[in-house]
Amino acid sequence: MAEVILKQVNKKFGKVHVTKDVDLDIQSGDFVVFVGPSGCGKSTLLRLIAGLEDITSGELMIEGRVCNDLPPPERGIGMVFQSYALYPHMTVYENMAFGLQLAKTEPKTVDEKVREVAAALQLEPLLDRKPKELSGGQRQRVAIGRAIVREPKVFLFDEPLSNLDASLRVQMRMEIARLHERLGATMIYVTHDQVEAMTLATKIVVLDAGRVEQVGSPLELYNHPANTFVAGFIGSPKMNFLTADIVETGDVMTRVQIHRGQEITVAANTRHAKVGDPAVIGIRPEHIQFGEKDAIQEGGVELSVVEQLGNECLMYFNTPQSKDPVVIRIEGQTTIRAGDKRCIEFPAEYCHLFDKDGKAHPRSVVGETKPSLVVAND
Repeated sequence: MAEVILKQVNKKFGKVHVTKDVDLDIQSGDFVVFVGPSGCGKSTLLRLIAGLEDITSGELMIEGRVCNDLPPPERGIGMVFQSYALYPHMTVYENMAFGLQLAKTEPKTVDEKVREVAAALQLEPLLDRKPKELSGGQRQRVAIGRAIVREPKVFLFDEPLSNLDASLRVQMRMEIARLHERLGATMIYVTHDQVEAMTLATKIVVLDAGRVEQVGSPLELYNHPANTFVAGFIGSPKMNFLTADIVETGDVMTRVQIHRGQEITVAANTRHAKVGDPAVIGIRPEHIQFGEKDAIQEGGVELSVVEQLGNECLMYFNTPQSKDPVVIRIEGQTTIRAGDKRCIEFPAEYCHLFDKDGKAHPRSVVGETKPSLVVAND
């Protein structure tokens, strides 16, 4: 296990500034997931840690040692790629043993380590097969096993499950989680899949345009996003946003006027704001309720689309404020149909409030400890 520290790390490709002043402290044994949209720099950051790209400026330390100029084999890392990167002419056994053999490890030790890891990953019956004889999930397990046998200080995963189908992704996600629990190793994982990030990570790093937007546990980011970018990126469907103006500030509760809508109360501390300041209200789809007084417009809003998923239902309501509908998630099923009108309410304790620049005002009531709101069938 090893601690990984990045101090003011930058990466430029010519005039293109890809990674910008990244500061991270990854503790020994952490499972850290880098997430963000395409082009945000998450894979580049992983490659900087691996030594596959040179750091333009800043400092990278692994287990207390500055590694900026160290080649990849001397950093004590094991990397698992999206493309598996197995040698097609070698058997599973030979693929897993190859790194140890290059390091001139004793043959007996090589055999013991390969067979021990193969047993842990349920690869023993496959040791004599070539990669072309394996399924996608089996190939990914071989790639992970090849990294494990070298006993690295840090495991790096670059979107390892993106080439697998949905059922295999679930299976491999559980295997990687069990692997982390068993090894207690430091793991850094890149993905664009929020489910992977929320279920695997002890700590999530949200990146946008090469900068770190927020670092925290999955539930910290979900319940207390630092800005509208994180609020909109973490969670599927994403958080609903409506523009508004502050009409009454407060330490605990704040009154806001939704543009072309109603006045509502939100549980936010706006002691440093002023009446008239523009704001953005955010609320997650599962936290909106049906009621008697509509928060958006008198008489209610019209349902445009219903997605019946069996265990849950997603409803999309047209709003006069924007082209984006307000999305409501409910448990179970519903008889409500497109074209129906309903009054929707935003419970104060579940509302987030952001300033004109997208920065969150502090929430004054913690809503995540309360049971989720369920809308009964109509």
